[in-house]
Amino acid sequence: MKKIIKISLILSLCLSTLYAEEKPENRDRLHSVKKAIASVHEVEKKELDIVDGFNHMFRDGKVTGQIRSLYSDINYESSQDVYATAAGGFLKYELAQYRGFSAGVEFVVSQNAGALSGDGVKYNDELSSSQRNYTQMSESYLNYEYDGLNLRGGRQTIDTPLADSDDIRMVSNSFEAYIATYEYEKLSFMGGALLSWQGYDAGLENPWEKTGKDGTYFGGISWSDDNLDASLWFYNINGEVDDATANNSYYGDIVGHFHLSKELFLHVGAQFLKQQELDESGVESEIYGATAEVVYHGLGLNIAYNNSKKVSNRQSFSGFGGGTLFTNMDNMILDNISVDREVDAIVSGLSYEYEDFAFLYAYGDFQGSVNSAAQKEHIVEQNMGASYEHEDVLIGAILTVQKDKEHTAINGGDWVNARVLVAYNF
Repeated sequence: MKKIIKISLILSLCLSTLYAEEKPENRDRLHSVKKAIASVHEVEKKELDIVDGFNHMFRDGKVTGQIRSLYSDINYESSQDVYATAAGGFLKYELAQYRGFSAGVEFVVSQNAGALSGDGVKYNDELSSSQRNYTQMSESYLNYEYDGLNLRGGRQTIDTPLADSDDIRMVSNSFEAYIATYEYEKLSFMGGALLSWQGYDAGLENPWEKTGKDGTYFGGISWSDDNLDASLWFYNINGEVDDATANNSYYGDIVGHFHLSKELFLHVGAQFLKQQELDESGVESEIYGATAEVVYHGLGLNIAYNNSKKVSNRQSFSGFGGGTLFTNMDNMILDNISVDREVDAIVSGLSYEYEDFAFLYAYGDFQGSVNSAAQKEHIVEQNMGASYEHEDVLIGAILTVQKDKEHTAINGGDWVNARVLVAYNF
């Protein structure tokens, strides 16, 4: 299982001494606090066996999964507190590979624990829906692999800049998609179609909603080596007048990695996102960002910045999932206050890992200029987290504190969210 070092802040704030001293080429990179929180829940992927007979595909198949339980309490200053406890997890079965072919199926379950959850207006529905339970066949795909080419069709989990799993509660996102990837030396190509998606963490009360009238078509190219990561992506999210997501999105980023000494790393990066409105959807934006971090002996210090230009009566769209901006936090993202105004966001933080323990703290300041209605926005969010992992057992907690400095309650006003996660991987 991947080390809980992944709870590090923006761009892998918490690189361990092991990576610094022995494996700098294997360092992980995470764009944001939100991505770091999601990666804590990640289930280890098992290498598929290659077999020489069709029947052996079933005999040598792999079972993976995670049992998890999550408690979440939101304390609002201006309205009723809500809380809930849910239990569930993931169960996945993958066939072994025969002549390049394999297949997989996964189920996700989240069940409300009634005795440990609020009733009526006190119920927090973000864990297992307003129905207090959620069950889906989240993956069901056929896969073909040959040399550097991989083709996958059906329900599947993907992670791209504007469509990702965003696993930060009980149920992660997955997509009905048809995707091709090709890897050649340091280059990677990906393209395909996303037809629909599910995931209650994204607020989808009805699963398998369309990703646009005719779906979303996308393509990307990435370069990665020991010193540089770079990528360019295009998404066509099509729709009609009443589709609030239709746009053409162009995304790019570049991150340099500098090994200054045996234990000292420096990472610097830049990104952009440009979106062009389609079908009067109200989505149009121009966003730029930069980040820098220093990592020394497991201690990471980071600062990140994003600016979203004002487009009259339009806003940005972070995609189907948590989004990829450097300043995305546990809850707050630029989208929340970007309608008809320019937004500046700055997030700074630190993290530390010691043996099986990891800690993080992040502070974000999001300021929106005056819009056409002469209204400003100013929201501050703090994320504080700690986790412990031993073998396949994980215990984690995060406290999110948000303050609305303009008192408009556009993102829920002032509130505190406390979450505790216990998980077992198998």
